Amino acid sequence: MRLSGPDRALDLARPVVMGILNVTPDSFSDGGAYVETERALDHALAMVEQGAWIIDIGGESTRPGADPVDEHEELARVLPVIEALRAHSDVFISIDTIKPRVMREACAAGADMINDVMALRAPGAIEAARQAKAAVCLMHMQGEPRTMQKAPVYHDVVSDVRSFLDARVSVCRDAGIDDSRICLDPGFGFGKTLEHNLALMRHLRSFAEDGLPVLVGVSRKSMFVKLHGHDDMDSRIHASITAAFWAATQGAGIIRSHDVAHTVEALTLAAALADN
Repeated sequence: MRLSGPDRALDLARPVVMGILNVTPDSFSDGGAYVETERALDHALAMVEQGAWIIDIGGESTRPGADPVDEHEELARVLPVIEALRAHSDVFISIDTIKPRVMREACAAGADMINDVMALRAPGAIEAARQAKAAVCLMHMQGEPRTMQKAPVYHDVVSDVRSFLDARVSVCRDAGIDDSRICLDPGFGFGKTLEHNLALMRHLRSFAEDGLPVLVGVSRKSMFVKLHGHDDMDSRIHASITAAFWAATQGAGIIRSHDVAHTVEALTLAAALADN
């Protein structure tokens, strides 16, 4: 299985790690840590050294309750980092955005992939992705970041999320985006209760049945606070790495993580156990 961008492709025969690089002041885990380009670049290169195959750069927080950012501010945050990273590394670069203009300019600056929590539903997003020839990650989200965790309800969360993603894949295909450029994200924590998240994790294999890569992003999320009944960062990190191991055994192709080195170790073990 491969995921193709305009100039490079990922071999997903085994799961790979997507390192998270938030160049925002308000992301839930690392907001404000990498707003300066030099620090962001250093962190990105460190994650590559630790084994990340993808660096996911985001300039607008999508945590519950997050305020929107205008496209000029988002571009000012992400473009210098993308340009600097591309000048120093051939790593697969992902732009985490919902805005078509940011998609276009980020890909022109060197991004290979568009990671969109809105699954390319914004007007012009499908066309931006098609023209850029970028890989795309289509994520499910119920509602929008400011309100998505206010009593989310599903008939059946697994079938509802699958139906949504199937529909978005069809739209992409109709627009001329090839399957080799598409991956899917069930959207853990985006308009889901703990019970919804656990159900999606139990049935993760069903999202890979059509042969498209599946991305799992649960790193340091509040679902683990609800599960454990207490909140400390070590507990979140340990649970995130355990979840990454589980996801790798259930068909996930990409694991999105803040903690690259430990996640790479977990995936290495999962791959070794899967070898005949």
